[in-house]
Amino acid sequence: MPNNVDTPTEEALANNPVHVDHLLLDGELAAENAWCVSYDAANLPEQRPAFVPLALWQANKQDEELAPLLLSDTELTAELAAELNPLPAVAIDFPSFTDGRGYSLARLLRERFEYAGEVRAVGDVLVDQLDYMRRCGFNAMALRDDQHPEDALRLLNSFSVRYQTDVEERRALFERRLTTSE
Repeated sequence: MPNNVDTPTEEALANNPVHVDHLLLDGELAAENAWCVSYDAANLPEQRPAFVPLALWQANKQDEELAPLLLSDTELTAELAAELNPLPAVAIDFPSFTDGRGYSLARLLRERFEYAGEVRAVGDVLVDQLDYMRRCGFNAMALRDDQHPEDALRLLNSFSVRYQTDVEERRALFERRLTTSE
């Protein structure tokens, strides 16, 4: 099935910061989204505040209007996590909705490395991914332009009970049921 959305080329992404109008933050539609995302690994964007590729952020840590953008192939080591932990926000890129590596990065940040700041999903973010993103530790999701925020809010809260564990609920449903029946 062809994708009817015009996806920008890698070159266009690298040269132009991306700004998304529809941002879900902590389960609600944010009033505004000041942050842009720049994929240019060599040059700082003029627009601020901005998420920039990790190496560019590391070279410019003193700039408080910059935050790291973790690409899906980022190796999240203990050293990198320690560098990220004091930051108020980190973005994780989804280059394609079929690329699930961002889920693993978010879950590692939250569970293994106890990151407490904002974890934002950027890139090819669709409404049907939002529940899984939240369960993996994302608390901010920048929707792709063709996604409707009303649908996103409805779908984000469509499940009232989940069987499996996630970053918020550490016990499976059967474990919770055993506890209440004793």
